Amino acid sequence: MSDFDLYRTIKSPSKGSFKDRGSKFFAFAYPIETEDEFKENMQVLKKEYHDARHHVYAFRLGSDKKTYRASDDGEPSNSSGPPVLGQIQSYDLTNVMIVVVRYFGGTKLGVPGLINAYRSAAADAIENAKIIEKTEEKTVRIQFEYPDMNNVMRIIKDQDLNIINQDFQLACIIDLSVRLRDIEQVLERVNKLEKVTAKTL
Repeated sequence: MSDFDLYRTIKSPSKGSFKDRGSKFFAFAYPIETEDEFKENMQVLKKEYHDARHHVYAFRLGSDKKTYRASDDGEPSNSSGPPVLGQIQSYDLTNVMIVVVRYFGGTKLGVPGLINAYRSAAADAIENAKIIEKTEEKTVRIQFEYPDMNNVMRIIKDQDLNIINQDFQLACIIDLSVRLRDIEQVLERVNKLEKVTAKTL
């Protein structure tokens, strides 16, 4: 079995900071799974630190690490967002966002100074976080009639699957959390049963 769906992220939100010539840089790292979560956390920070001059950010999503973004938020081009993203990459993290809030201290730091400051603040937030390994999972919904209950439950037990929701009314519906690498195998086994359907949500 390959572990293409295994990834490193942080367990819970963490903070970091850096100071240089009066300027203060406060870094906030969050574990996230969607761009909507990123937007929500960003809104909270912008409201809380509304008097800061810059809210620089970077995030990366997915076990394939292909979705990422970085913003300099008004700082000189590539002086701040990319260095923050660079720290996420160098720690090999994904499903994570880092926002660095800057309070200007009156002295310009220049591009090399900014790169160092944003990189150092982001690294501090990561250093203060607990890094964990997780697997990317998707929800699989199984629909069946009562007579098939035992067959369905046997597959769930065999595959050691996690039930996240079940509804036994006229028809039976079970939602499962399934590792990305196991989805095809689970769908194949379930769909072999008569009058039973399975699909990813």
